[in-house]
Amino acid sequence: MNVVNAVRERRSIRKFKPDQIPRNVLEEIIDAARWSPSWGNTQSCEICILTGQSLEKLRKTSIEKTLSKAPFTPDIPMPETWPDAQKKRYGEIGKSMFTALDIKRDDKEGRNRFYHDMARFFDAPCLIVACIPSGVLVEYALLDVGLMLQTVCLLAHEKGLGTCIMAASVGYPEHLRKIASIPDDRKIVMGIAMGYPDLNQPINQFVRARAGMEEFVRWIE
Repeated sequence: MNVVNAVRERRSIRKFKPDQIPRNVLEEIIDAARWSPSWGNTQSCEICILTGQSLEKLRKTSIEKTLSKAPFTPDIPMPETWPDAQKKRYGEIGKSMFTALDIKRDDKEGRNRFYHDMARFFDAPCLIVACIPSGVLVEYALLDVGLMLQTVCLLAHEKGLGTCIMAASVGYPEHLRKIASIPDDRKIVMGIAMGYPDLNQPINQFVRARAGMEEFVRWIE
């Protein structure tokens, strides 16, 4: 697959088919992704892959926590405020998703259904969780994690798989740590829901938007 096409075509998938991903396919993706760049070749990103019963346990816990309105307590704090430009883009993607699902602004039940789907990781058959060791320089390690996650997503796309990078999947780290046997000296950073995309679902079809280069690029000659 052409790299430019992969970057442009890959999108966040929010509804998956129930088909399981063969173990060898996951191994091929991670084996290739380990060549992702990292600062000074420190390779601080560690990967934990949940499928089957372990993922179902986490899904059940996530749903229970969501229904009880338990607040997220992630190891890496989620942003609470954004500058105006980023806040506007964040709001627009939410509007695009709810429009695709025909959920009106005052449709509280419809919005709750979507949040419950999110708590289920959109029924993905696989969740890949990225961690970093305690003691590393977090800001640099997070850059390494981002590079690894993007590489995983592009490699998955090449194999016909869909992905969604989800902060919600690591919102309850104490339970994830227990289910996945993640040591206390590891910070849980981010998760990727992965599976075969159900491309007939409107939530996987809405038109995406990106800022033009003139909005974020400065040429210095």
